[in-house]
Amino acid sequence: MLRTLNAQPTLWEAILPEMCLGMPAELEAVDRLLDDPAFFEPFRAHFHKVLGRPSVPIETYLRLMFLKYRYRLGFEPLCREVSDSISWQRFCRIPLGVCVPHPTTLMKITTRCGSSAVDGLNEALLAKAAQAKVLKTNRVRADTTVVPADVCYPTDSGLLARGVAKMAKAVERLKSGGLATRIATRDRTRLVRSHARSIAANLRRRTDEAKDEVKAINARMVRIAGEAAREARRVALEARRVLRRQSQAPPKLAAVVSGLEVTAERVERIARQTRQRLSGRVPDGATRLVSLHDPDARPISKGRIGKPVEFGYKAQVVDNEDGVVLDHNVEIGNPPDAPMLAPAVARVARRAKRVPDAVTADRGYGESAVGEVLSEMGVKDVALPTKGKPSADRRVVESTAGFQELVRWRTGCEGRISCLKRDFGWSRTRIDGLEGARTWCGHGVFNHNLVKIAALVEVD
Repeated sequence: MLRTLNAQPTLWEAILPEMCLGMPAELEAVDRLLDDPAFFEPFRAHFHKVLGRPSVPIETYLRLMFLKYRYRLGFEPLCREVSDSISWQRFCRIPLGVCVPHPTTLMKITTRCGSSAVDGLNEALLAKAAQAKVLKTNRVRADTTVVPADVCYPTDSGLLARGVAKMAKAVERLKSGGLATRIATRDRTRLVRSHARSIAANLRRRTDEAKDEVKAINARMVRIAGEAAREARRVALEARRVLRRQSQAPPKLAAVVSGLEVTAERVERIARQTRQRLSGRVPDGATRLVSLHDPDARPISKGRIGKPVEFGYKAQVVDNEDGVVLDHNVEIGNPPDAPMLAPAVARVARRAKRVPDAVTADRGYGESAVGEVLSEMGVKDVALPTKGKPSADRRVVESTAGFQELVRWRTGCEGRISCLKRDFGWSRTRIDGLEGARTWCGHGVFNHNLVKIAALVEVD
């Protein structure tokens, strides 16, 4: 059941001195901005009006999430810090003497409502900024970045070793629960881990013989992982049959069976990738599996010297002169930049109810078709450096003072992305999957814009 507002303040607040009831200026500005009931609407579709236990009040949830992203806190440290601070409790609308929501409750609301609720929050915030006439769209700029997934650097041997160990634990849990006890299985965890360690030892030799030995070890690990996956599938099939016959089967065991089936399928995919690499072919990055728990993460190359390849999701950011993020999107894999620009500008025009006067982006967007589409939409100045060697006529256009000024201004979008990564969680998504990445990044943008728009409203 949805609750939007918290209970009335308790009598404890009446005996506190006035100096204890204040809040920092930034929190006061954000608090006034979040008082709008429009921020409650995106959550109504995810809760029943009458049935179910009362939820955490949405006004409290929104303020807790702001503190989480603003100060880069995990869910558990967040709840501890709020419990220890009177000003933060007052900001979150938690009456003194009332318990702070449990961290798992906040996690469940975040994943349950997902990106649809976060998108609604961002739309409501930008609409409020447009209504207050602080949303500038005379010049907008776009850039892309990689939002890393919550994975370590993936190797074929490491993924196979972790997959075999994960399947062994699931099989042991099912058998201890009385399921598939007659199927003979073998725990190959120590074997694959020893093979993985031997790969690291051989690579230190840096010789051709060592490389051949590494390939042979990888081939053995592929065979071992295939045998473990086949056994896991037989265990899962038999466990399904037993669970169907039992009327009072524990739900947790059914979840373990489902997880075992998923893990076996992913281990088989990784084994196919490894065979393909051993045969001399490079697996397709658009479909390559780089994580057992985050199947949507992909290898993305952005040409960075320190990180030639990153593993996660591609995101686009469009902001204005005030640093307000007018639009963002998170995509799987590494789609081209150019086709994403015109739809983003169209969304910005819809939110602000006017087409931007000038649009600029880096050379990755420099296709003539993109400039033509933006001009047809009504954009007066389009500053997109051409890919490759420009023609003589194009060099004249790109050498004008207005074009060069817009291109120089565009570099500020890289600073905006750096701010999102440094201060608002874009350095790594902590929720798995494309939906989780969109939810995580959407909260980061929402709380970033809260700071920016609250300051603009106060000045105005």
